[in-house]
Amino acid sequence: MSTAKEISGGIVKAVITLVVIAGLLFLLYQVKAIFIYFVCALILSLIGAPIIRFFVKKLHFKKILAVLVTMVLFILIMLGFVFMFVPLFTTQAQNLSVLNTAQLQEDVNHLIQQVDGILAVRDLSLEKLLNLSDISSKLNFDFIPNVFNSIIGTISGLGIGIASTFFITFFFLKDQAIFQYHFKKVLPEKQEERILASLDKINNLLSRYFVGLVLQLFIVFILTLVVLLIFGVKGALMIAFLCAILNIIPYIGPLIANLLGVILTMLSYISEDFSSVIIPKALSVMVGFFIVQFIDNNINQPLIFSNSIKSHPLEIFIVILASGMLTGVFGMILAIPLYTCLKVIGKEFFPHVKLIQLLTKDI
Repeated sequence: MSTAKEISGGIVKAVITLVVIAGLLFLLYQVKAIFIYFVCALILSLIGAPIIRFFVKKLHFKKILAVLVTMVLFILIMLGFVFMFVPLFTTQAQNLSVLNTAQLQEDVNHLIQQVDGILAVRDLSLEKLLNLSDISSKLNFDFIPNVFNSIIGTISGLGIGIASTFFITFFFLKDQAIFQYHFKKVLPEKQEERILASLDKINNLLSRYFVGLVLQLFIVFILTLVVLLIFGVKGALMIAFLCAILNIIPYIGPLIANLLGVILTMLSYISEDFSSVIIPKALSVMVGFFIVQFIDNNINQPLIFSNSIKSHPLEIFIVILASGMLTGVFGMILAIPLYTCLKVIGKEFFPHVKLIQLLTKDI
């Protein structure tokens, strides 16, 4: 009888636990915007931590002054991007809002006809290879102005999110010691030392990782911009910025960035002759992008990420690949930070496991 009561009691507890978890997940979904603000603020605080330490230790700033200067730097960088790129997006949106989409459609159809003519010289048919004749007849560019207007509307609605993120970041940086003090009160005494040591190592490694990520994106931006300027591509600044941002997505991002860069290059010269201008420009930019990615994959990433998170490049590749297969693009972006956290936790709580010893020997 007691066994039946224990089983029923266990079932009731399990159901209650699942209901509570489901309720928390639903609540988190409802306030997902706030959760995103906190995650962004945490990343900014990790990037800002080394800057604050530099101001305090090297320049002998007081903590509050170091925090304020760091926040000002973040704001200036954000404003720099705004003043650099928003006018470009706004101008393009205004142009597209009055765009003669019928003329654009006619230009693209003419472009396809030119491709078909070039292939016909070599006894090939565009229609037979890709069946583009049917596709071209269905092309409709009326959606473009609406898409760009929607993008501008979304950008204008980011003000509250940016302000909230910076507000949270300020207190993360300013009151870090206070948060740690209150956090220690809720920790179990037996595990307090290990947990605090893990958090300290995680904070240090993730700070190095995000600083390294920013450095990598900046290098890719500069190299891509140089390639585009060498070949005289219109809108080089915007294209280089978009290509650099897409590099946040490991392995897949650079491929998308290269494809996007080539397409934007071709579109920027759509009024020019296809065989003598568009194709040479596109091929030149493609080769330049491949060189940039070769430098990034073989020099930047191994040096920056291996030194920042103390992991072998092959180890990083396997983790990112597995995360992508399990959780998609979002998992690939978060793979390295999460793997770094797991390595630190494993070293602190399971130091005698041989596999963990092997993976964490450099931490």
